[in-house]
Formats: sequence, structure tokens, C-alpha cells
Amino acid sequence: MQAPMENPELRCGLKQRHMTMIALGGVIGAGLFVGSGVVIQQTGPAAVLSFLITGGLVVLVMRMLGEMACAMPAVGSFYEYARLAFATWRGPGKLAGFLTGWMYWYFWVIVVAVEAVAGAKLVQFWLPDAPAWLISLVLLVLLSATNLISVGSYGEFEFWFSSIKVAAIIVFLFLGGLYVLGLWPSSLHATAVLPTLLGHGGLLPKGIGPVLSGAVAATGFYFGAEIVTIAAAEAREPARAVAKATNSVITRVLVFYVGSVLLVVALVPWNSPAMSTPYVSALQVMGLPAAANIMNAIVLTAVLSALNSGLYAASRMLFALTRHGDAPAALAKVNRRGVPVRAILLGTVFGYVSVVMSYVSPDTVFAFLVNSYGTVAIFVYLLIALSQLRLRKRLDPSAVGELRVKMWCFPYLTWVAITGMVGILVAMAFIPEQRKPLWLGVASLAVLLVTYAWLRRRARIRERAREYAPCFSTWQRVATETGTGRFGK
Repeated sequence: MQAPMENPELRCGLKQRHMTMIALGGVIGAGLFVGSGVVIQQTGPAAVLSFLITGGLVVLVMRMLGEMACAMPAVGSFYEYARLAFATWRGPGKLAGFLTGWMYWYFWVIVVAVEAVAGAKLVQFWLPDAPAWLISLVLLVLLSATNLISVGSYGEFEFWFSSIKVAAIIVFLFLGGLYVLGLWPSSLHATAVLPTLLGHGGLLPKGIGPVLSGAVAATGFYFGAEIVTIAAAEAREPARAVAKATNSVITRVLVFYVGSVLLVVALVPWNSPAMSTPYVSALQVMGLPAAANIMNAIVLTAVLSALNSGLYAASRMLFALTRHGDAPAALAKVNRRGVPVRAILLGTVFGYVSVVMSYVSPDTVFAFLVNSYGTVAIFVYLLIALSQLRLRKRLDPSAVGELRVKMWCFPYLTWVAITGMVGILVAMAFIPEQRKPLWLGVASLAVLLVTYAWLRRRARIRERAREYAPCFSTWQRVATETGTGRFGK
């Protein structure tokens, strides 16, 4: 595999500490703090197993991405890998890259809109009279500005956002651990942990089916861990940063997600109305003052982080799409600080239009966007796994030995990941609450396929026009000279 040439106008402005926190914070989103409660209510205490199953697949995908990113850090990351992986198949090779890039862009611009709407609701906790649309606009403008200044500015903001999220989770795990182990002050220890965990129908109160359904729902919560492989193209030590991120992803998944969810179900009854705000309720059980205000601020930080990263990831993927004609070349223009301004602004505009749709058409347009983007994320992960399967076979054995990150037990675990993701898509067709997201995701894929076919047809027409242009020019000259043209004698 030969690494694609990098665009010299993008600057390597991300430091090692930026990359470390992007990797750590990428897996902690608002979905963990809020969405996990939905999974727990549908599954019971066994939601821990749901997060463990999905987390295992994410670990495998990140390992594959780490291997490819160490072999060839590229702008657009897995967009480039998909193109290279299927390059020997002329049509499918271009199609694989096109679908991967645009689906990933689509996912993140919808995340930008969803997080802007969620951020407005969180701010209204303190400012109930402020218009939600205005708050969303302010958040979008603020985070767009950080991305427009420089890649270093994005990295700095994400460093602090991620630091707050990581610190909050670590503190929650520490305090929750003390409470569960009976080391909490006796005056505040009012809840028996074991009855809370198993006293409401046991570990599997609804059977094994909802565990699988919960695993499907949890898939979107983990999305974001792969941003570090995109940022690697603008890092000063890309191979080292990616290696460190992928090697630590197991700890992050087990500790941040599985560990914290386990504490939540041990502290708050899974069928309690309080599970709608799982982490706030857990803090209230421990008797901590101002729990709602503290957790609201932390969740707002997670939302701003997702919004910040969404604009970054979408703009870099769009920038990469321009390199092979899969997006308008005008979007590739960067300013003197190496920032793809137009690509960032397009994501911002699309995000704000989506925010408007959340108020104008919440049950149609916005519902379609929100319900489809999770399935699109699974499609992207599936294409990543297929790309790694093909690219690894092309690597020279000596080159494989020199990689900082290598996929474990290749190709067996790669096939396990592929089978798992296909299994998730199949399971969605049989789980009533997941059928709509599946078919809307398939509809989004169909739109991209039709768009690709239309663009290819236009390209072929232009090629034929260029081929016949000399003939038409000669005919026009002869007709003019001899007077036999349409308006001749």
C-alpha cells in the first residue's frame, strides 16, 4: 500500500496533548450521560452487557483504523482507505470511497444539529426564558469560530472540553465506587446496592432480546472514537498519537462506559422514573448537593465537545472528498492558516438548517435525519472493516512487523467484527423500535447511490464532449469557410 500524498496547505497544528484528549474524550458523548438511561430502561441491569457487546466491536474497529492510520496517515482517513482498498475494482473502488466519505460527513453534520438543539435545552435549565433557536445559533457560531481560527484552536478547545468530561467520569467512578463498597459516610448511605441492582426482576428482567436491542441502540453512543485517526493527518507525530489512542481504547470503553453504567444501575433502580436522568439521579442518591446543576454543566460540556468535533470531522472529510472529485473543488480552498473555511461553513449552514427543521418540521424532516444517522454510522464502520481486510493483505510482511499498531488475530477478529455489524443490521429488522432507523438509514444510503450514479453519468457525458470537441470545431470551421453552415448560403 502506498500512502497518498498529503495536501501541503493543511498544517500540523495538533500537539500530542491535543491528540491524547481527543482520543480520550472522543468516546464520551452526551449519549453516555443521557442516552444510556434509555437503554437501561429498555434492558434492565443487563444494559451493562449491551454496552460491553457494542464496545467490543468498537475496540476491534478502532484497532483496524489504528493499523491503517499508522501505515498511512491521510487526510480523510478511512475515506482514503476505502478508495485504496477497492481500487482494483474500478467502479466499486470509487463508489466505496464516495459512500464512506459522504456517509461520515452526513453523520457528523446531523450530530452538529442534534447537539445544538440539545445544548439549547441544557442552557435553558439556567435561562428558561431564552429562545431555544437563538441559543442554538450562538452555540453554532461560537464553535464554528473556534474551528475557523486554526486547527490548533480546535485542538485547544477540545483539550479542555475533553479534560472536563474525563475528569467528571473519573470523579463519578471514584465516588460511586466508594458508595457501592460501603465506604461512604454512614449518614448519607441510605441505599442498599444489591437490592437496587437485582431486586427489580433480576439481572435480565426482560430476557436476552432487549440486551441485543440495547447493543444496537448503544452503537451510536460510541461513534467519535475514530476522530483521532482523522486528526492524525494534522498532528506532528501521527503514528505515535494513533498508536497511543488505539492502545488505550479498551480501557476507555471498559472504564468510562461499562464501569459507569454498572454504577448507575447499582445506585438507581432500572425501572425508576429517575432513570430518565441517570447520572443526575445517581449523584442525588449519594446525597451530593447541587447534583442537577453539576451534571447539567458536565452534559453541556459533552454537547459542546461533540459539536466542536462534529464541525471538525465533517469539514476534514469534505476536504478529503474534494481531492478525488467526489465534492466540488471550491470546497478545498484553505486560508493562510491552513483552515478549510468553506468546508467548515457548509457544515455550519447544514447544521443550522437542520436546527430550523427541528422547530419547523420536527416530526418529518428532522425526525428523518435523527432516525437515520445511527444506521449510517454502522455502514461506515462496516466499510472500515472491509477496507482493512483488503489492505492488510497487500502489505509486505516485513512492513506489517514494523507497524506500531496491528490488528489482533488477523483476519479472524476482522471477520468477527464484520459478522457482528452485519448481525446488528439484521437484528434491527426484527426489533420493532429499530426498524424505522434501519429503513431510514437504508433510504439515506439509496439517496447517495442515486447521487453517485447521476454524477458518474454527468462525468461520462463531459468526457465524451471533450472527445468530440475537436471534431465539432473542425466542422464549424469548414462550414464557416464554405458557407454550408446552418445560416450559410
